[in-house]
Amino acid sequence: MTMRHRLIATLLVIVAAALLVAGVGSQLLIRRATLDDARKDVALQATQVAAATDDLRRPATFAVLRQALRLRGAAVVRFSAAGSLLSDLPPGVVGSDLRREDLARGATVSGVRGTLVYAAAPVPVTTDRAGAVTAVVFTRQLNSLNRGATFFALAALVSLALAAVVGSRLGRRIARPIELAEATTRKIAAGDLGARVDLPANADAEIASLASSITSLADNLERSRATERDFLLSVSHDLRTPLTAIRGYGEALSDGAIDDNARAGAVITSEARRLERLVGDLLDLARLGTGSFSLQIESIRLEDVVAGTADALQPAAAAAGVELRVAADGDTYVAGDQDRLAQVVANLLENALSFAATRVDVAVSTDGRAVAFTVIDDGPGIPPAERDLVFARHYRSDTARGRRIGTGLGLAIVAELIAAMDGTLDAVSPPPGRDHGTGITVRLPPA
Repeated sequence: MTMRHRLIATLLVIVAAALLVAGVGSQLLIRRATLDDARKDVALQATQVAAATDDLRRPATFAVLRQALRLRGAAVVRFSAAGSLLSDLPPGVVGSDLRREDLARGATVSGVRGTLVYAAAPVPVTTDRAGAVTAVVFTRQLNSLNRGATFFALAALVSLALAAVVGSRLGRRIARPIELAEATTRKIAAGDLGARVDLPANADAEIASLASSITSLADNLERSRATERDFLLSVSHDLRTPLTAIRGYGEALSDGAIDDNARAGAVITSEARRLERLVGDLLDLARLGTGSFSLQIESIRLEDVVAGTADALQPAAAAAGVELRVAADGDTYVAGDQDRLAQVVANLLENALSFAATRVDVAVSTDGRAVAFTVIDDGPGIPPAERDLVFARHYRSDTARGRRIGTGLGLAIVAELIAAMDGTLDAVSPPPGRDHGTGITVRLPPA
């Protein structure tokens, strides 16, 4: 059964249940009101007859009364002083129904037994030394208590027909877009990331929002697949270059084609270290993505970490012909992991050295609420199309424009580590007061 059919069936069940409750309740109320009206009518008739009739024992009198008042039974009955019945009662009534004590006080007694209503009215007696009570008893049989049942049945059939029509239209309007959305999600799950939900123009806002969410999901998956593909291509290129050098020098050494073995060994060692660093960065990205790494948060003097890391990279900066300078405005302490913070500084400096033309400046500052350090290079800067992506996972800028220092994965690692240490990261290109270059600022909570 499709969703549309389930909606129609559910609506019909609800309407049928509502009609059943309304119909049964209405019939019960009508039945009760009809019986009560008939009881009051018979009681009034019995009272009037008991007070106005002189000769109640003549059979002809009761025959006329039954016909005129549409009675089932009519009789005059007597109760002894002891309460025993001295006369026959009309069919359907028993002596206990008439309540002799009430009749003796002059009250009219009435009631209902099934579909039979009855009433007993005492006859005024001027002298009755035996203490007997005489009463007129009338009964009326009601056979047509289901008035309106035909109308209710007809109304129920019309209501069910209308519910079927409305349910069909409503089911088509609701179920069709949901079925389209389900089919689209199945295509996306099967790998067709270009699938989109084609909704009708009159779709409800909630369905349109669902379709928009599915479209956004497909767009994000498509972008993720594209960036992952680009990442794999970039990493494959970075792996292939050192592997090609290692293989070439290894084959040359095996063939005896190189006389300078020391130089060949140095090249192989350098490329192997480059591979080791790349694999290490990939493992760091994997651990950061799964949260399977630990931080040892402590109070750290930020100037020491920045200066120590910069000193270690001075040889690389000199080899690239870039001046690396560090400036700090006093003692600044942050809460962080010293080793991870040193990794952040190293990755930012390597990124800056890859693109700097002549100089890289590192400045440490504080504004009382956060401690920050900024790495500024005088390179070509970040293209506008890449400014929102430089810290994204699996994204690499075009490193062909710069030197090969580091693995090209440093900024993604920096973004993950700074987020783990409750810091923030910003990139500006060009920095304030310059017409080119890039400035990356890291802000960390103070110790």
